[in-house]
Amino acid sequence: MPIDGPDYSIVVPAYNEEELLPGTLAALREAMAVVPRRGEIVVVDNNSTDPTPALAAAGGARVVFEPVNQIARARNAGARAARGRFLVFVDADTMVPPDVLQASLDALDSDRVVGGGCAVSIDFGTNGAARFLLRLWNRVSVKGRLAAGSYLFSRRDAFEAVGGFPQSVYASEELWLSRTLKRWGRARGMEFRVLDGTPVRSSGRKGEWYSASTLVATTLLLVLFPFLVRSKRFCWLWYRRPARPAA
Repeated sequence: MPIDGPDYSIVVPAYNEEELLPGTLAALREAMAVVPRRGEIVVVDNNSTDPTPALAAAGGARVVFEPVNQIARARNAGARAARGRFLVFVDADTMVPPDVLQASLDALDSDRVVGGGCAVSIDFGTNGAARFLLRLWNRVSVKGRLAAGSYLFSRRDAFEAVGGFPQSVYASEELWLSRTLKRWGRARGMEFRVLDGTPVRSSGRKGEWYSASTLVATTLLLVLFPFLVRSKRFCWLWYRRPARPAA
């Protein structure tokens, strides 16, 4: 990292995100404007077929390309291109409030925190099953100190020491990284901290795209048979988008 590099880098993996990415980048720039540290945004174009790369550049991000369509690979590619000593991973449909970004960087700067995550807010409308799963996740996340993929922060040295996100899985890579960062930090007297104040806000599009039974069944199968995350075919929920209606 060059001496005059940024203090932190925000890495945003993006695959065909023309609809929501501009709003995410605008919210990130607003948050960064009130945080008294130098930061950068790195958007990883994960082989998009829409205007995602151009929109990312227009939104003030540095754009890098990852040809293999896999979330873990995209996040790792962004981390390699990032220049900050702190890394913040944000999904392309997630809004980050300024106080969350500030709290994350303050925690990392204390040398007592190796990394962490944040509670998540999603408007699922009338999808009761999805709302229940979200409430359950936030409790598990804080108590178990496991970060959601929509928002995870880490020291760069720790991230690199544990090998980044595991590329052997096609989903839940943030949970695997949370565990390895906790072990790395514990050996050095540092904690993995999940912020439970202001949540980050992610879109509820999966609740709109898929039925409650699909969301519940997929979640239960992953809990019962965690080895299934090594199958991209099984993890289609994270990679397939519903066809758009004809114009």
